Amino acid sequence: MIPFERCLPYDQAMGDLFLPECPFCGEEQVLLPMKPLELPEIRDGRKRLLVFPCCRNKVTLLDADNDYLLTDTVIRRTGG
Repeated sequence: MIPFERCLPYDQAMGDLFLPECPFCGEEQVLLPMKPLELPEIRDGRKRLLVFPCCRNKVTLLDADNDYLLTDTVIRRTGG
């Protein structure tokens, strides 16, 4: 089962990666300090530290697919 509480949805546009909203500070359309060319390395098992440029919070990326980045940190609550 995919742990959605540790996933970040992302978008690609013009060679850049964006988050619709920062899970820590709420900033919208956050430009990530990484390029789409790095995604295959993450998919192949290479961990990557991601520092959010808006608030300097950090997570480690463990995996990626075409829609989500899997982190080592619970970043959103699920359930009711």
